[in-house]
Amino acid sequence: MVQHTMASLAEKMQHIDFAMLSTHTEDGHIGARPMSNNQDVAHGGDSYYFTTEDTLMVRDIERDPRVSLSFHGKSGLFGQRPLFIALEGRADLIRDRAQFDAHWNPDLELWFEDGADTPGLVMIKVHAERAHYWDGQDEGELEIDVMH
Repeated sequence: MVQHTMASLAEKMQHIDFAMLSTHTEDGHIGARPMSNNQDVAHGGDSYYFTTEDTLMVRDIERDPRVSLSFHGKSGLFGQRPLFIALEGRADLIRDRAQFDAHWNPDLELWFEDGADTPGLVMIKVHAERAHYWDGQDEGELEIDVMH
C-alpha cells in the first residue's frame, strides 16, 4: 500500500499538465474549465494558472475563493496504473507583474501573445487544503496545513 504525502502528490501533479479547475458560480452551480499548471506545482501543493481579468472564472473566485482541481494521470500504457487526484483549496488572484515573472513559462505565450505584459493578465494561485487520490489500487485523503 502506497501512502502519499502532499509532496509526493505535488511531484506527480507536475507531470500532469492539465487539470479541471472548478469554481462556484453566482447561481450556486459548479463551473469547471481545463487549465494548464505549466508544471508549476510547489512541494506543499500550491499550483499556479494564468487567465485574463474578463473571465467568469475570475468573477467566481472574487465572489468565493473556494475551488477544486482534478487531475488524471496516464494509465494503461505499459502497465501503468491510473492516477486520479482531486484537490480542494482556496484561490488567490494575483495581479503583480513580479509574481507573473516568477511563475512564467515561455509555453504560455501560446495563449498570451504579449507574455507577462498581456493586458488584464491574472495569475491564480491555488493553495490545496485537502487532497483525495486513487492510483488504481491505493486511495487516500490528506488534510493539508491551511495556514500556508
